[in-house]
Amino acid sequence: MDHGTFFDDLEARGLVHAASEGVRDHLADGPVTAYIGFDPTGDSLHVGHLVQVMGAMRLQRAGHRPLALVGGGTGMIGDPSGKSVERPLLTRPQVQANVDAIRAQLERFLDFSGPAGARVIDNHDWLGGLGVIEFLRDVGKHFTVNYMLAKDSVARRLNSEAGLSVTEFAYSLLQAHDYAVLSDRFGCTLQVGGSDQWGNITSGMELIRRTRGRPAHGIVQPLLTNANGTKFGKTEGGAVWLDAERTSPFRFFQFWLNADDRDVERYLRTFTFLPLDGIAAVLAEHAANPAARAAQRRLAAEVTRMVHGDEGLARAERATGVLFGSVAAQALPAAELLDVFADVPSTDVPRAALEGQGMGVVDILADAGVASSKAEARRLIAGGGVSLNGARVTSPELRVRADDAIDGQVLLFRKGKKENRVVRLVG
Repeated sequence: MDHGTFFDDLEARGLVHAASEGVRDHLADGPVTAYIGFDPTGDSLHVGHLVQVMGAMRLQRAGHRPLALVGGGTGMIGDPSGKSVERPLLTRPQVQANVDAIRAQLERFLDFSGPAGARVIDNHDWLGGLGVIEFLRDVGKHFTVNYMLAKDSVARRLNSEAGLSVTEFAYSLLQAHDYAVLSDRFGCTLQVGGSDQWGNITSGMELIRRTRGRPAHGIVQPLLTNANGTKFGKTEGGAVWLDAERTSPFRFFQFWLNADDRDVERYLRTFTFLPLDGIAAVLAEHAANPAARAAQRRLAAEVTRMVHGDEGLARAERATGVLFGSVAAQALPAAELLDVFADVPSTDVPRAALEGQGMGVVDILADAGVASSKAEARRLIAGGGVSLNGARVTSPELRVRADDAIDGQVLLFRKGKKENRVVRLVG
């Protein structure tokens, strides 16, 4: 196996922002053990973390051994890199719960068997019992204040209104200590991270050089922003999570499907394992008919399959079909249907009103606001402009019963091709 393919592939995909001198040769002489850190500030990773998750996966595919470091110790402080204000401090139980949740997520992406078997490590194992005197003697004495002030993450915060606490000021030294410990315990010689981590990574390289007398390397990848200037991974509804309970496979799929044409090539290079010639073919297909969004569809399928598996992708594609009317609403359980149409107007109707003989469809259409009046409801039906649960309503005399509701809970009306209305049965 050509261990140097990791760096070559990153570089070809535009995923190298900066790298230490000699790292290409170091990787080519591999295999190497490398680490990537994850802050446990929440109980789930989000799409912004995928760059680094895939960094670990790419390392392993090139025959190297990835260490995923979940910062149960440093998470008690919070990394100031890229932050304009200090993070809220979490309690130890909060951090541990987040560490456990993130560990479980990372285990879905990495192979833990064989000589390149991954490890998930918590730095609380060594930082939790580290004394102040020991830390200052073994780590602090090797760095000058001038050296630390020159770090971009420190300089930016010192010039801000919020300033920088002593706690955050010391963060870079804690991360440097992590690198040194991983070097000792696992033979780790490379750290990979986002470009905002370059100062922390070089501190670790410097500590290892001074105290261990051996080289260490770093690679940082560019931070992503959208073509419209907004932060990658943020939507009107907030972050896009990898946890299916927080962001459903459908909404995850839709996030990628809605990618701007200006972003989609970069996303295909960053978030998929498609070879570059394969990406070029997808982009050529997209250019021939942009309205079909072939590039976005391939991107959404690749990333959703990677995160949620084949079943999650199938659910997302089925839900997308329901959204656009190509799949009948009955293909989804009520809970997923409500997720798909969470942003459309909805009306509650007492279940009792649909028992027995049921309720006239004209009355429901008017009461639910699908039509402005019963007369308009009749005109819409006569013109073939209304469907119920994906089936066209052909008679104004139709009686809608509770048994017609999906899972006995939901009726989906569609007016024309795009206007939807959800009716929930209550009581």
